[in-house]
Amino acid sequence: MGLKGKLISQIEIKGCSVVNWNYTIEGQEKVVVEAIDEEKRLVTFSAFEGHLIEQYKAFKATVHIENEGENNLVLWTIEYEKQNDEVSEPFSYLEFATNLTKDVDAHHVNQ
Repeated sequence: MGLKGKLISQIEIKGCSVVNWNYTIEGQEKVVVEAIDEEKRLVTFSAFEGHLIEQYKAFKATVHIENEGENNLVLWTIEYEKQNDEVSEPFSYLEFATNLTKDVDAHHVNQ
């Protein structure tokens, strides 16, 4: 597989959505919000330092919320460029984002 790639995950949620949150490790913010488009219900995060940049030259995660009738769908997209061929695809980060979305949704539904 090449150095550049894109991973996508789609989750159906029952509750409301989170527009923004901060990601802090060891007291330092590692990811910044690159863009918020409230009309399109889209937030893009970009890594600029820390552990992600040690493995990836570029790392961008986008979360997009869509409504299809009664269904609310959350679509996570991760675009990346690996530092070299020995770096694995960021499946664990996509799994983290997917599980976080499910946990937040479960919390809101149970409120």
